[in-house]
Amino acid sequence: MKLLRDRAADAVEEMDLPGCDPARLDRTYAQFALVNRAVSGWRGLYRTQLRPRLSAGSPTTLLDIGCGGGDVPVMLSHWAARDGLRLDITAIDPDPRASRFARKRHASAGISFRQATAAELVAEGRSYDLVVSNHVLHHLGQDELRSFLAESAALCSGRVFHNDLRRSPAAYALFFALSWAFTGSYIRQDGLTSIRRSYTAPELESAAPPGWTVARHSPFHNLLVLNKTASDTTDRDKTDGTAVDG
Repeated sequence: MKLLRDRAADAVEEMDLPGCDPARLDRTYAQFALVNRAVSGWRGLYRTQLRPRLSAGSPTTLLDIGCGGGDVPVMLSHWAARDGLRLDITAIDPDPRASRFARKRHASAGISFRQATAAELVAEGRSYDLVVSNHVLHHLGQDELRSFLAESAALCSGRVFHNDLRRSPAAYALFFALSWAFTGSYIRQDGLTSIRRSYTAPELESAAPPGWTVARHSPFHNLLVLNKTASDTTDRDKTDGTAVDG
């Protein structure tokens, strides 16, 4: 598909515009929970990559960068609690609208939601055992991507997992066919734009600094991983560019 041959780096998602409709924006944040649960593969990531690093004794700290409406950290918190594991989650987003929605909708989730950037947390000297993001990388140009990866690496003492869309004609066609059901929000048009803006695996490998690896994850996602724990080399934990169970 010629439309997807090159990354649409300059395309703009309507929900990112400061003047977008606030009611439609809130519906978009609410519907993200359905989309992420259906297609983002976080259940598989939790089971294979996050859960083995959690403990029932001492809490593991996790930072979610660019949390949007907050549904991904809420899912992770729920799964960990169900498994009897202790997970202390901080979720940040620089957009005051997203931060406000997440704090209001998930007030009882036991998650620390903050309006902040990763750079601000670096300046505060923060550090977390695990750092994750969902559907953030495609918003970034190559220079912004390098800064974002440097910041997430500085904030992490263990492993970083950035989960994002992988551009392909199949992903675009499938989302076009199925997303009609998401009415009254920006999900459909912005989702198609997001796919056009997303990186292929080779593009992401080329843009990422040394030390980062790209794994194929779920049908239409890339997983960009940094391991900061040199001793953490068991077969269970390796992500060497092969598919990750989604």
